[in-house]
Amino acid sequence: MMKKTILTLALVLTAALSANAQLLYKISGNGINRDSYIIGTYHLAQVSFVDSIPGIKTAIDETEQVYGELEMSDMASSENTMKMQQAMMLEDGKTLSSLLTEEQQGKLNTILNNILGADLTNPMVKQQLDKLTPQAMGTQLTLLNYLKREPSFNPTKSFDGYFQDVAKEKGKEVKGFETIDFQIDALFHGITLERQVEQLICFCDNFDYQDSMTERLIKAFYAQDMKGIEEITDEKLNNSCDNTDEENERLIYGRNDNWLAQMPAIMKEKPTLFVVGAAHLVGDRGVLNGLRKAGFTVTGAK
Repeated sequence: MMKKTILTLALVLTAALSANAQLLYKISGNGINRDSYIIGTYHLAQVSFVDSIPGIKTAIDETEQVYGELEMSDMASSENTMKMQQAMMLEDGKTLSSLLTEEQQGKLNTILNNILGADLTNPMVKQQLDKLTPQAMGTQLTLLNYLKREPSFNPTKSFDGYFQDVAKEKGKEVKGFETIDFQIDALFHGITLERQVEQLICFCDNFDYQDSMTERLIKAFYAQDMKGIEEITDEKLNNSCDNTDEENERLIYGRNDNWLAQMPAIMKEKPTLFVVGAAHLVGDRGVLNGLRKAGFTVTGAK
C-alpha cells in the first residue's frame, strides 16, 4: 500500500512538473479553423536553445506568419536605430554624472569597475557612457555583466529574432504588435529622470541579488519552467527597486491587454506563431490566461 501511495505521488509530481516545463503552447477553438502557437522568450537566451523546445518545428511549419512584440527588421533600419539611440541618451547639457550625487557616483563606479575594470573617472568610459540615461545605463550593466559571464553570447543574434528570420527565409509574413515609437515611449519616455536614478542606484545597491536573479531566470528558462519564471519575476525587495503598479501596467499588463485584443482577428486571418517575452505569458493577467478567458483552448505543444 505504501509503495502504491509513493508511486502515485511520484506520478502526480511528474505530471505537475511536466505541465510547468513548457515554453510553447498551442491555441485552438473559439472560431479559428487552424491552430496557432505562442512561445515565451528570454532576451539573454542562446539561439541554439531553440532545438531543445518540443514541438517548435511543427509550430514553425504549420503557421503562415510570425508576430513578435516588434518587427525586428524595423528596429534595424537606420532611422529607427537612430531613434533608439537618441532615446537612450540624455538631453544636451545633461550627463549621468551631473544627475548623481557624489555618493551615488561612487556606487555606480564600484559596479562599473566590477564589470569593466574601469569607471567614469576613465576619460574613455566617461565619453562612451556618461550621456546614457540612468535607465539605459541599468540595461547596459545587465547586458555587460551577462557577457562577462557568458562571453559566447551574441547580443546581435536574438532569440526572438530567430523566429522572424526563419519565417522570412520560408517566405512567410512577419509582423509586430507594436511600433518602435510605441516601445520607445513605453520603455524610455514613460519614466522621470528622478525615478530612473532611483532604480539605477537600487540596481547598484542590490547588484549581487540582481546578478543572481538574472542567473536564476536563465536557468528557469532553459528548464522551460514557466512557474519558476513567474515566481522569480514576482519577487519583491519591498523597496524602491520594485516596480510600482503604474510601471507594471505600462510595461507588462497594459501591453498584454493590447496584444490580447489583436490576437483573435490575427489568428482567424492566418495560423500564427506569436513570439513574446515569457514574463508576458504568466500570471492571472498574462497572455495565456487571457486567451483562455476569451474562450480559446491553450495547451502545451509537443
